[in-house]
Amino acid sequence: MKLMNTLQHGCAIAVLALAALASPAAHAGRSCAAPQPPKTATVERAMTLAARTHQALEASGARVVVLARSGQDLGKYGLRYSHVGIAYRQDAGQGGHVWRVLHKLNECGTAVSAIYRQGLGEFFMDDLWRFEAAWVVLSPEAQTRMLAVLQDPYRATVLHHRPYSMVSYAWGQTYQQSNQWAIETLALAMQVDSVRTPVTRGQAQAWLQGHQYWPGMLHIDAVTRLGARMTAANVAFDDHPSAQRFSGNIETVTADSVLQWLPRAGLGQPMVALGL
Repeated sequence: MKLMNTLQHGCAIAVLALAALASPAAHAGRSCAAPQPPKTATVERAMTLAARTHQALEASGARVVVLARSGQDLGKYGLRYSHVGIAYRQDAGQGGHVWRVLHKLNECGTAVSAIYRQGLGEFFMDDLWRFEAAWVVLSPEAQTRMLAVLQDPYRATVLHHRPYSMVSYAWGQTYQQSNQWAIETLALAMQVDSVRTPVTRGQAQAWLQGHQYWPGMLHIDAVTRLGARMTAANVAFDDHPSAQRFSGNIETVTADSVLQWLPRAGLGQPMVALGL
């Protein structure tokens, strides 16, 4: 469900497993293989992870967190998590709450993306490599600022750039991958108070650099780069500086680097992990 649709509809976590089965093919941080009907055990584990994450987030007292999942095996790059979104608590009436996740997903088989607003069930139904969640509770100021952005359709999507590469250059603007959108939007939230104050991707990236965000560095050899570029529409390397690209050093926004940066920059508490 894309943002324009989910702004008007809410679903309880128990219902989201069914919604996920019918949702359009989109992904982030995992392979884009031909879709297969999920196994019952997979659905049960995903929903259990969603329920336990919900309980833990409620107990934390947080309103906004940066939430990560492991959708792909990135162990050879020294990474544990593949994808982050911004999760926030929303009143559900009668004293209850639901948690929504705003995040960017690549449309399978294409080089474009869209912003989605989903429940925790959908977020963890996305073909996980490891049934594990990790999150950073944002600082009180960052939570207040980010919540205002999340609830405003304009600011929540104004920095979204549809052209997508899974390994887009962290300081480039030709493409934009999922984790890159998340921290650029956080940078927007931390810079402005006015609903319509313009912030460009360049300004957001300058703010991130000024607050000591260090991208992940993936070492990808020429053969692997060539194979990925020829077989996957959602992978491109031409936005990276030539010297780095030719040496196989691909500087991109990784989920792990985001989770490590937030506490270091004073923007959040130490990371919490929860696995099954």
